[in-house]
Amino acid sequence: MDFPSFLTSLATSFIIFVVLMLLFTWLSRKPGNAEVYYPNRILKGMNPVEGGYMTRNPFSWIREAMSSSETEIINMSGVDTAVYFVFLGTALGIFVFSGIVLLPVLLPVAATDHSIKAVNTTSKGTFNELDKLSMGKVGNSGPQLWAFVVATYWVSIVAYFFLWRAYKHVTELRAKALMSPEVRADQFAILVRDIPSVPEGQSKKEQVDSFFRAIYPETFYRSMVVTNNKKVNKIYEELEGYKKKLERAEAIYAESKKTNPDALKLSHKTGFLGIIGEKVDSIEFYNDKIKELSQQLEAEQKVTLKEKHQSSALVFFNSRVAAASASQNLHAPIVDTWTVMDAPEPRQLIWTNLSKKFYERIIRQYVVYVIVFLTIFFYIIPIGFISALTTLDNLVKLLPFLKPVVNLKAIKTVLEAYLPQLALIIFLALLPKFLLFLSKAEGIPSESHVVRAASGKYFYFTVLNVFIGVTLGGTLFTSFKSIENDPNSIFRVLAKSLPQNATFFLTFVALKFFVGYGLELSRIVPLIIFHLKKKYLCKTEAEIKEAWAPGDLGYATRFPSDMLIMTIVLCYSVIAPIIIPFGAVYFGLGWLLLRNQTLKVYVPSFESYGRMWPHIHTRMLATLILFQATMLGYFGVKEFKPTPVLFPLPIFSLIFGFICQKKFRRFFVSPALEVVSHELKEVPNMEAVFRSFIPPSLSAGKTDEHQFEDALSHVSKPGSSSV
Repeated sequence: MDFPSFLTSLATSFIIFVVLMLLFTWLSRKPGNAEVYYPNRILKGMNPVEGGYMTRNPFSWIREAMSSSETEIINMSGVDTAVYFVFLGTALGIFVFSGIVLLPVLLPVAATDHSIKAVNTTSKGTFNELDKLSMGKVGNSGPQLWAFVVATYWVSIVAYFFLWRAYKHVTELRAKALMSPEVRADQFAILVRDIPSVPEGQSKKEQVDSFFRAIYPETFYRSMVVTNNKKVNKIYEELEGYKKKLERAEAIYAESKKTNPDALKLSHKTGFLGIIGEKVDSIEFYNDKIKELSQQLEAEQKVTLKEKHQSSALVFFNSRVAAASASQNLHAPIVDTWTVMDAPEPRQLIWTNLSKKFYERIIRQYVVYVIVFLTIFFYIIPIGFISALTTLDNLVKLLPFLKPVVNLKAIKTVLEAYLPQLALIIFLALLPKFLLFLSKAEGIPSESHVVRAASGKYFYFTVLNVFIGVTLGGTLFTSFKSIENDPNSIFRVLAKSLPQNATFFLTFVALKFFVGYGLELSRIVPLIIFHLKKKYLCKTEAEIKEAWAPGDLGYATRFPSDMLIMTIVLCYSVIAPIIIPFGAVYFGLGWLLLRNQTLKVYVPSFESYGRMWPHIHTRMLATLILFQATMLGYFGVKEFKPTPVLFPLPIFSLIFGFICQKKFRRFFVSPALEVVSHELKEVPNMEAVFRSFIPPSLSAGKTDEHQFEDALSHVSKPGSSSV
């Protein structure tokens, strides 16, 4: 990419962002769009816009986002969202404080070194302007390289400081949330798995009750044995589907009666797709099906609760201290029986995974790891191919007939500016759902844990395939013959490939924060989809509400995407310091813009009280180690004899990570008893706590207390504790 192409890409991306921001200001002022731009506030019963829609201007959202406090973020979107902003702030701090030293020191050093003539050392094509401000311009073994050695140490020290500070802050956030005086159902329950076979003469419920009542005679409340709900869930979902169809049919009929009092009731055919079969009155048909399925559901609920017990249960305590203590204890001498953990929120439970056996879970985990490894390994082939193919020189070599088109100046500028980056972004969009599926297949019991697991897989995928794959892929065609003649030269190719892709990644980061965040703010796609559904598909209030449901931040992909940018910017921060402002703008703009989105748009689908942070911290540290290894390799290519002076850095990082893990991590695995011992503002209603965990398919319909006797234990002791 030449310099005009880079400027074209940057300017175009900025113009798109400004246009999208102005579009957001205009569209968000229209009351008819409130469900798209303020759904979080609407769902919490708040006025969508304080002061009225006409008070909105292009900068009002910036003022509101900057003035919002961490407490407001937690109240509107939860602790996990606040932790995400700690991550953004940490990355921003690392790049700002690194840039304060690196930019005024390294840029003049590189610009004033004339020992090497400007060649394509830091970018492909003819972008020599960037070369003059990069490490590639500095002579091999020159004394100026000491400035880059010091810069490497400075970036590492800044990262250690901000990572330590962030870990302490997130620990405080988690502690404050867990000691809240509010009653939260999950703090009074534990999840028990790998329950052994039932002794003769006992039911599964009696076995669980007797086991925990003997260990916790004063605090055990009752238990809920997990059942196989596959069939009852199917009936329940079918019943709910007919209820929605009935509501829709009644709404359409009522609307038609307004314009035509003599309008006939709706009818449809009962066969395939409603185009064949007997023609029936829709409302009567749906009422009959609801009555029939309600009877089936009630009968199946009784069968499920009596006969389909599985080897796991939820156990409830009348004290959250007792529940926290029980979740951390070893309950049997054989570790593959009576395994316990603190219970997730009721909405998070993945019921189908609760009954997975101890060794089955281990086997599933390793099988998934192998699949992920193969996915990463084989994905690097198409990623590298895309990177190589979308380089214009290689594209012309493979498809010579494109040469007349590509040589047109306007087309060449646009293609060089956007083609490789867009191809990569589109290709990556296909992966997340597959990784979520694999994580769930491991037997993980909660949605938040699945998201953490998928996030980790996606992070390693993006780093190995995008960062390393693109770096290698760009020189794949040009270097293949030299590698074939001398296989050992692959290491030199690796070291030299990294700086050659600086302009690609500069443009990639700019495209992500200008166009990506512009689309995020404007919400053009959700707006169009909502109005199309509302106009042509939605007939009931429930359907309209479902059409504008905003979803959550999407941590499974958002964290890894941000970590990819951090990896790119950190690894290039010393080699090409000009990338640091791009990284700072990405995380600064993200902090600002997503603050607006979390306050007004996104609704969290779970709350794990910051449990993702240790995983984020580990990956940020892995990125730092990759940066340090990169610098060691690049100094080796520069034949800088004092290169061993950098060897301690990866060791320091590993020691730092070990200390953080020993000092902080345990609290993110299990709740601290000191934290949960704080007084509650009211005596908990244990029956409400208990019933919040009953699956919807078992709580729907006529579910009287006697129905649950076979799977749900009775209260063992009256009274409740306040902590």
